[in-house]
Amino acid sequence: MTDSEDDVPQLSASTLAALQEYYTEFQERQDQLTKMMTKGRVNLEENDIDNLNLSEDWQLSQFWYDDETVDVIVRGALQGTEADGKIALISCPTLYKSLKRQAGGRTVTLFEYDTRFSMYGADFVSYDYKSPLNLPREMSSMYDLVIADPPFLSEECLTKTAVTMKFLTKRNIVLCTGAVMEELAGRLLDVHKCRFEPHHRNNLANEFYCYSNFDFDKSVQLH
Repeated sequence: MTDSEDDVPQLSASTLAALQEYYTEFQERQDQLTKMMTKGRVNLEENDIDNLNLSEDWQLSQFWYDDETVDVIVRGALQGTEADGKIALISCPTLYKSLKRQAGGRTVTLFEYDTRFSMYGADFVSYDYKSPLNLPREMSSMYDLVIADPPFLSEECLTKTAVTMKFLTKRNIVLCTGAVMEELAGRLLDVHKCRFEPHHRNNLANEFYCYSNFDFDKSVQLH
């Protein structure tokens, strides 16, 4: 063995096993998605929505919310909109299934870069934050509530996502992002930090908060 080979880091058996488990689960979910798509179905039935559990794609900086966070944000979204209201989700696909299931007469639209979620049919709009206004013109000021979770903690990502949020909303917005973005978020969107704090299934190293331009804590019944 050469000196250069000695310098190459070796993964432990437990790490290799964890990686293998992750990729096995990822492939199983991809196979499930492909099978559904080959059926030629455009809109998922309720049972399909419940069963379609897509894994995080870390290359896209995806980190799913934990169940409690989903429950709280969905409750706030429902409390904060009328029965026939319209809700937009930008880069936060974890919320879609639960919100859609409880939406009643509300419209729920997911704006998302990850094309795996195109299985949500007419509720899916292909979205790239780098082109923040590459959206149908008729969607301007269409939504009673816009909830966004920009994929990257960068000034560019938040600034461009904010452009989309302001384009889509009639008024109310909720932003989930890192604590380091608080000042910029306030300047761009006139939002304040909520007492409610979102959490993820896989703990993030960054402090993460929820911001809104209305009393979102009241909507989620947090006193």
